[in-house]
Amino acid sequence: MSIDVTALRQSWPRPSLPEPIVIIGAGGIVNDAHLPAYRLAGLPVAGVFDLDAERARTVAARWGTHAFATLDEAIATRGAVYDLALPPGAHLDVLPRLPDGAAVLLQKPMGRDLAEATAILELCRKKRLTAAVNFQLRFSPMMLAVADAVERGWLGRLVDVEVHLNLVTPWHLFPFLKGMPRVEIAVHSIHYLDTIRAILGNPSGVHARTLGHPSTDLAQTRTSAIFDFAPDQRVTFSINHNHDFGRRFQDASFRFEGTEGAAMVKLGLLLNYPEGEPDELWITRKGEDWTQVPLEGKWFPHAFIGTMSNLQRYAAGEDSALATSVEDAWHTMALAEAAFESAAQPATPIKAHP
Repeated sequence: MSIDVTALRQSWPRPSLPEPIVIIGAGGIVNDAHLPAYRLAGLPVAGVFDLDAERARTVAARWGTHAFATLDEAIATRGAVYDLALPPGAHLDVLPRLPDGAAVLLQKPMGRDLAEATAILELCRKKRLTAAVNFQLRFSPMMLAVADAVERGWLGRLVDVEVHLNLVTPWHLFPFLKGMPRVEIAVHSIHYLDTIRAILGNPSGVHARTLGHPSTDLAQTRTSAIFDFAPDQRVTFSINHNHDFGRRFQDASFRFEGTEGAAMVKLGLLLNYPEGEPDELWITRKGEDWTQVPLEGKWFPHAFIGTMSNLQRYAAGEDSALATSVEDAWHTMALAEAAFESAAQPATPIKAHP
């Protein structure tokens, strides 16, 4: 059976009547992804607030929006949808100040650990917030297309999934990570944990190791993991952010193999980040050649259109489900917690020579 790759879904529908977005936090990700995405999608931005007032003014001037002088002024915006572009430890400081019943998008991860994620979940329930977490990789054009191909049955039943990263990441762009006890899984591979969950569901267990590297003082920059799904499904991560030996053997990819077909994804953004390279998606079925899927956008900024659009559409009753709701995102955090717990356990000892 030949496949028409141009039929694959690559974007999320926009809200019919978009509400004004109030961005709280004006770090690099706001410049690189949030504001470019909202401008591209025609989603209105009411303004930006940051504790660093000068940074907020600089970002606002660049994007032609308003810099709020105080958090109270930002929160008081009528009919706003709140975009909390904050470090994970700051969510519980801001969420209590939002109006009850508000719509809010939280920057990933959902807190620094599962205990904070649970506190966030309980607070959102108490305040009746329509709350989602910005696990946006699953909304990227390439991953929406993979999920669509799986749903259409093009790949058959998935039996082998691998995430492979071997590259150099400019961690200096994220100074807030210094001193954090949990880094690689908590703020980077958590994207892949969430995407795997979106496509395969929740695993029953994980075997993991995560560690640092002599070239950096960050707590972890390398991870290996195996996830337990069905007995015949192999799902693995091999993540190395320290391959600083030139571009030739660097790699950032997802491999999805099913009983009937396979898909290969290149995460171009991660190669020479933040400039990146083009993302790629290739699909094949048994007996057919590999076909490249023409992508209609990139991970950054296009995936950020999807998370905000889904939130606004769900709040307005246009979408029946909130894909990365705090209820769903809690399970991604639980998986990350399990990976860290596994990494802290000793390996099975090898028996000594008799």
